[in-house]
Amino acid sequence: MTKSHTFSRATLPVAGEQHARLTVDLAALSENWRTMARRSGAARAGAVLKADAYGVGLEPAAHAFYQAGARDFFVATPGEGAALRPLVPDGRIFVLSGLWAGAERLFFDFDLVPVLASEEQIAVFMAAVADGREHPCALHVDTGMNRLGLRSEDALALAGDPARPAGFSPVLLLSHLACADDPSHPHNRQQLQRFRAVVAAYDGIEASLANSAGVFLGEDYHFDLTRPGISLYGGAAVNGVPNPMRCVVTAEARILQVREAKAGESVGYAAAAVLTRDSRIAIAAIGYADGYMRSLSGAGVPLRRTGLAGASAVLHGRPVPLIGRVTMDLTQFDVTDLPPGSVRAGDFIELFGPNMPLQDVAIASGTVDYELLTGLGRRYERYYQAVRK
Repeated sequence: MTKSHTFSRATLPVAGEQHARLTVDLAALSENWRTMARRSGAARAGAVLKADAYGVGLEPAAHAFYQAGARDFFVATPGEGAALRPLVPDGRIFVLSGLWAGAERLFFDFDLVPVLASEEQIAVFMAAVADGREHPCALHVDTGMNRLGLRSEDALALAGDPARPAGFSPVLLLSHLACADDPSHPHNRQQLQRFRAVVAAYDGIEASLANSAGVFLGEDYHFDLTRPGISLYGGAAVNGVPNPMRCVVTAEARILQVREAKAGESVGYAAAAVLTRDSRIAIAAIGYADGYMRSLSGAGVPLRRTGLAGASAVLHGRPVPLIGRVTMDLTQFDVTDLPPGSVRAGDFIELFGPNMPLQDVAIASGTVDYELLTGLGRRYERYYQAVRK
């Protein structure tokens, strides 16, 4: 069983073995799924649980979604599906990487649905069920992303092929939107039109097109089943609009030392940051070994040469800028503007969470919410706030 703790924010410990902590609000996780289910309209909403539930933790996330009502789940690999199966005993688990020779037993033993993405994978599946075994599969159609999936014209040809294997009857057709985070992008409509043509050729089979951002594109994109991912975990799915999802993950790091430094002195590797005033610097026990990426640095990395500022964190309710370079285990923050004596060793600084949006930190690093969450390291002590009934 996954170790979990239930605390109010006020009672989280400030001491302990770990240098950093993650607080996961399972009530927010459940509410985010309900929000996406409502936005999915007549379609059912699934839940994507890839990469240890986007870094949140597979077991607590699966329980939260299952209790909220989810029954369709998506993972990347059969190993993830096998780990998920006992947590969602009557749920459908789709494996997005498909099926390959040698993995058949895992799919059968754990009742996993392979999402077949090529003629080779279809052949492997048909060989596996050649003895009359009944097992569901799904078909992935590429409608313009050039990633996994049969090309739409090949999927159409397969639908009308008189030599199509009699036992090949997918329970789901799916495709993936490339540009849904930009609602005005013409590629969205192009993919929709291609997918509609394939769906029409496979009459009576359920269809799924919308990821998190696709759900926000509206009912044209919903079909029978939506596949929200990043939105469930509090991430921003659509660019340039306020994020309606509740914050799920709060990442914090312990301050190990507060030090004084003079104007003209430098901070960190390569003396990349030079102080323009007498300063107080808080040294936090966090770094790129924990997924707090080097590109968040305040100075001395290529991204910063573009003129973008580095990241900030929040301490005692106020933003404080990162100064110098993020290193493997340590990062410096300028706390000069906080009242003298208000910052002490042992305090915890919020890296992202309710006061420092995940999206803002991702933008500062030159990446996306997904990478920050899935890159969280193993050294965080995790606290799970229970779903309130």
